[in-house]
This record gives sequence, C-alpha cells and structure tokens, in this order.
Amino acid sequence: MARVPVLAAGGIVTRRRGGRPLIAIVQRSKDECWVLPRGKLKRKEDPVVGARREVVEETGHPVKVHEYLGAITYRTSGRDKIVQFWRMHAAERPDRDIMADILRVEWLPLKAAVRRLSFPIEKLFLDSAGRQSLKERRRSLRRARKARGKNARRKLRANGRAPSRKKKARRH
Repeated sequence: MARVPVLAAGGIVTRRRGGRPLIAIVQRSKDECWVLPRGKLKRKEDPVVGARREVVEETGHPVKVHEYLGAITYRTSGRDKIVQFWRMHAAERPDRDIMADILRVEWLPLKAAVRRLSFPIEKLFLDSAGRQSLKERRRSLRRARKARGKNARRKLRANGRAPSRKKKARRH
C-alpha cells in the first residue's frame, strides 16, 4: 500500500537592498544544507498559511504572499514529499528570531542563491521560478508606481492644484 505523501510549503522570498533584488536561502542545522525556506504543513493547514508560517519562522522576516510559483516532489525517508512554493516579499528587517532548526539566513542575488543551494532539484526550481518571481516583482512595482502617480494626480486635482486630463467635449 502506498504511503500518503508528506505535504510542505514555502516561498521564494525576495527583498531589495540598494535597488538590487535578493533571495532568501536558509542553512538547516540538522545537516548544514542550504535550502529555500519551507517546511511541513500542520494537519489540515491551508498551504498558503503554512508557507507564510514556515517562511516567517525560518527567516524571521514578516512576508507578503503573492502568486503560486509551482511545486517540487522528491522522496525522503521512503516517502514522497510535495513542496509548494509562492512568491513572497519580505520586510526589510526581521521582527523575530529564526527558529532553532535554522543556522543562518542569507540574502543573495538569484545566480548566487542558485549556486549556494544544496539540492539539484531546488537549484533547477529556483533558477526557473526565481527568474519568473523577479519578473513578477518588477511588474508589481511598476503597477504600484503607476497607481501612486494616478492617486497623486487625483489628489492635486481635488485640491485645485492640477488641471484635469479629461478632454472637453466639442461643440458643433
């Protein structure tokens, strides 16, 4: 009889430093391997909730969860393990200590993070999904800047400081 797979979740977690996007990787204390922040889900735990919980526990940084990026599957201790990942953005500073199972957190550019990871399947996943994650991050930043610009123009118009962009109707 097949055993039920182990379910886990985590994130490709980014933050900016000096305008440069960095990705979080963590070093586990049990084997000193470098991995993406992730962990087992609690029984009946929603994967998004579990992913956020695990990332906060392992990095110490509060995060905002964005879109689903994909999953990796591998065998460990004779069982299949399925790990789902979401794109996440971390606050600049941690607000808690990292859990005892983690030795360190490093924030690296994408290529350096891929090289540092210990497992080939995670390297492949981060190389692919990490590039997509950084593209989505840039898109969301552009949308946010554009929205801020529109809101600023609206506020100026409301205060009588900027002309409206609406075209006047022509009279025939």
